[in-house]
Amino acid sequence: MYTVIGAAKNRTFRIIWMLEELGQPYQRNRAQPQSPEVTQHSVLGKLPVMVEDGEGISDSVAILTYLADKHGSLTAPAGTIARGKQDALTFQILDDLESLVWSAARHSFVLPEEKRVPAVKDTLKWEWAKNLKTLERRFQGPFVMGSEITVPDILLTHTLNWAYGAKFPIESDDMKAYAKRMRERDAYLRAVASEEA
Repeated sequence: MYTVIGAAKNRTFRIIWMLEELGQPYQRNRAQPQSPEVTQHSVLGKLPVMVEDGEGISDSVAILTYLADKHGSLTAPAGTIARGKQDALTFQILDDLESLVWSAARHSFVLPEEKRVPAVKDTLKWEWAKNLKTLERRFQGPFVMGSEITVPDILLTHTLNWAYGAKFPIESDDMKAYAKRMRERDAYLRAVASEEA
């Protein structure tokens, strides 16, 4: 059984959702960042961490990729062209979308107040809108990579949710409809319910 460390209100949600999609059992440890339960498995002290057989893996995308590879689901096989394209899309989401929302969060409440530059958020939102249009051109539908859900879908949906909460523009009706479909998945709803339990 897997142990997932972290609350679902952050990137930990991705791991819970993935495990629900895979139908794998897990237990929760809602430890906080930098706590001993976290730092014994991650020198960064960041969430999420997933523990299996006493070994911890940190970084949400590394965990998603590990789980997908291990269970042979929600991914193209490693070493294939399809996997290379999937990984390229994963990195595009991280580099061109998630990083912008995270930078806005850092300048809103993460950084010490004297280090924040609130004016940068307008530029980040402009870049987000441009990058989201670029990503949408790669969208194959009904899921990002085509006919089956893959790791980038979990990552993109979580990033879109985060962006919506941060008031980043999502102007595309197709992207809004996609995010709505993803949030209606049974596994997604179980992941949401797990945080409320």
